[in-house]
Amino acid sequence: MTDLSPRNPDWWRQAVIYQVYPRSFADADGDGLGDIKGVTQRLNHLAALGVDALWLSPFYPSELADGGYDVADHRDVDPRLGTLDDFDAMVAEAHRLGLKVIVDLVPNHTSHLHPWFQEALRAGPGSPARDRYVFRPGRGTHGELPPTDWQSVFGGSAWRRVADGDWYLHLFAPEQPDLDWDNEEVRADFRTTLRFWCDRGVDGFRVDVAHGLAKDLTDPLRDVGDVGATGEEALDRVAPGTHPYWDRDEVHEIYRDWRKVLDAYSPPRTAVAEAWVPDARRALYARPDELGQAFNFEYLQTGWDADALREAIGASLATARTAGACATWVLSNHDVVRHASWLILPPGTDENAWLLSGGQAPRTDEAAGLRRARAATLLMLALPGSSYLYQGEELGLPEVADLPAPVLQDPVWEQTGRVRKGRDGCRVPLPWTRTGPSYGFGPGGAWLPQPASFSSYAVQAQSGTEGSTLELYRTALRLRRKLQEGETLTWAPEAAAGVLDFTRTEAWRCVTNLSAAPVPLPPGEVLLTSAPLREGRLDPDTTVWLGVG
Repeated sequence: MTDLSPRNPDWWRQAVIYQVYPRSFADADGDGLGDIKGVTQRLNHLAALGVDALWLSPFYPSELADGGYDVADHRDVDPRLGTLDDFDAMVAEAHRLGLKVIVDLVPNHTSHLHPWFQEALRAGPGSPARDRYVFRPGRGTHGELPPTDWQSVFGGSAWRRVADGDWYLHLFAPEQPDLDWDNEEVRADFRTTLRFWCDRGVDGFRVDVAHGLAKDLTDPLRDVGDVGATGEEALDRVAPGTHPYWDRDEVHEIYRDWRKVLDAYSPPRTAVAEAWVPDARRALYARPDELGQAFNFEYLQTGWDADALREAIGASLATARTAGACATWVLSNHDVVRHASWLILPPGTDENAWLLSGGQAPRTDEAAGLRRARAATLLMLALPGSSYLYQGEELGLPEVADLPAPVLQDPVWEQTGRVRKGRDGCRVPLPWTRTGPSYGFGPGGAWLPQPASFSSYAVQAQSGTEGSTLELYRTALRLRRKLQEGETLTWAPEAAAGVLDFTRTEAWRCVTNLSAAPVPLPPGEVLLTSAPLREGRLDPDTTVWLGVG
């Protein structure tokens, strides 16, 4: 059983964490943008759902060039979202309800509006102010060419030239200049930031782009060559830890330094790395003397295939054991197509092409997608370790794939020349009520348009409704808290083809039918199913939890 007592240092190892994207969660002041007071007003929803913690995506001052990940001040709240007093009130209410609070930390870069970067622009080439960032002269006769061939994750060159001729590095949007983590002032400032939020009662951190902080900045900088659009694809083509700017060995020194800060609190604060790295490398970030946990993206990227999922689950559990950490599981987040939609797409579908078609090529069966998503959720929640839920998945929300071009906000859209549609479709504000100008998101409209279908997905429509996705999540999380124990599973030796079948602690069995045909229902007390059972069989795209022993 998950121990969430205030003094338990390992509460996170079996926890369920709910990701709140604050601008799309709840709007208290009616300006169309979600805010901190809105989060506080809806914390009862999370407590009733049965999660253990909330992870708050960036709420810092930002011009929203990248959905809040362009941070102008790492130790304040965006005035449009509230104040530090509002934040403190939210933490206090969360703790009153028994919820832990994790906040997003964005250490790879700042906003171009950050006081440091503005000072660097004024100070000019060679100044100490520029040493906090990665400024370099350009190549070519007159410095007119970028210093290297490094590419932005969002498309195009990762370098932007300023008025005095210098170029600065931005591995993401131009409004997000990369910090130089070889600079001691940068390191000291983030130690201060960690303590600032820990002192305000924060229980942990999600570390954005954790694999990107350390860079090989030895002059002359070296090109990466033909390794793909962003360079991340090169990680399996170069010696581990040697890429110029992704997943370098030196990054772990930074996190060992952070762990000293986090362990100075009682209980120690937790952290989880967002590190898009090969499975074996992920264990390094999750070591006890570093962040302690790392997101498992292999599982998220695995399709609806029993053999592939079994392999991903086994590899993830082994990686966690290697690190002395627990496994992490996630199906949706603010950066990917919602799993109620992507799980039903045919294998090999180009998700961006599907989004550009407005979800019409191919057309998907929304009901079939929801059925598969519900089965996938019960499978995930039965796995040992911690599970991360994304706001709205408890309602079964699909991707809003048909957002028209004029309303798109994701910088990926413009930076790729309108070739990649971006992530707005999973960030559409939540529906809380059946009716209203924004289905209860706030007293006014919403910053992204909500489809009319959101009325039937609303919390009001599903709460107390037998068989609804919301009630499935509530029941599953209540049962999980009682049943979850230990960090191992045992696979059934003779599961049918296309079926995942395992037991936990000899008292709890999870069976998922990913095949195209019904299979016999194993013996045991039925605790919960993702879809109704018929005639002693388990239909396709269905998961059942059984009591055994």
